[in-house]
Amino acid sequence: MTLLVVAASLLVGVSLGALGGGGSILTVPILVYLAGQDPAEAIATSLFVVGVTSLAALVPHARARRVRLRTGLLFGGFSMVGAYGGGRLAAYVPATALLVAFALMTLATAAAMLRKPRTGREKGNEDRPERPLRRLAAEGLAVGAVTGLVGSGGGFLVVPALALLGGLPMGVAVGTSLLVVGMNSFAGLAGHLSGVGIDWGLALTVTAAAVAGSVVGGRLSGRIPQETLRTVFGWFVVVMGVLVLARQLDPAVWTHPATWAVLGAVLASAVATRLRASWPRPDAAGRRRP
Repeated sequence: MTLLVVAASLLVGVSLGALGGGGSILTVPILVYLAGQDPAEAIATSLFVVGVTSLAALVPHARARRVRLRTGLLFGGFSMVGAYGGGRLAAYVPATALLVAFALMTLATAAAMLRKPRTGREKGNEDRPERPLRRLAAEGLAVGAVTGLVGSGGGFLVVPALALLGGLPMGVAVGTSLLVVGMNSFAGLAGHLSGVGIDWGLALTVTAAAVAGSVVGGRLSGRIPQETLRTVFGWFVVVMGVLVLARQLDPAVWTHPATWAVLGAVLASAVATRLRASWPRPDAAGRRRP
């Protein structure tokens, strides 16, 4: 079982190094279903693992000048406030509710990953002025609160937020998000430690494997197209979220027609979004460009 936990932890680092997010989405199920931890302890431990791994994965991005320090510190500072509050609130939420919330956040994150990023103006983003501080503050507080409460939703919410609100190119947003995720994770962990303990031996083992995986992920980030990585990992996250929900919800829920109607609508929406994103856009003369 320990070898399986270590092997799975490598994927946590690969995800963080390559995509700037996805660490907690993998870490929480690993700790709950493979290591046998209860949800509250797993969420707290995942915040430690992801915090350390994010900072380790940040180094190569910083060397490649893919980190915007000022934007990251501003966004991360506001996120830390929300993450600490979310971590304190988690002590009053039932374990099953935490896992259901985690699964729903996972599915929302997968939808964000599978949505084609807006890259049309990426080239000029380096010289674009910073977005209004109040927008960064509001988004940072919201993302931080989610991260602290359910231990998920940090990286893949931070990346589009930095790209759209911070005006950063996608590559720089991925690098900067690792700084924000690290800050969020430790703030959320501080909130959780007031009501839950951590098995530090297991936490350090998982962290060491994840850090090693982040080195591999950093190399993949430069060799495999980001869109390919996001798509493959996005569908993997969908499966992960559904499996967590399946284990937490009553079997009667899954046999109800309304459940399958909602799932079908979500799947159809995701497929339609992908088709629209890949469909050639018309040029100035109204013709479809290849």
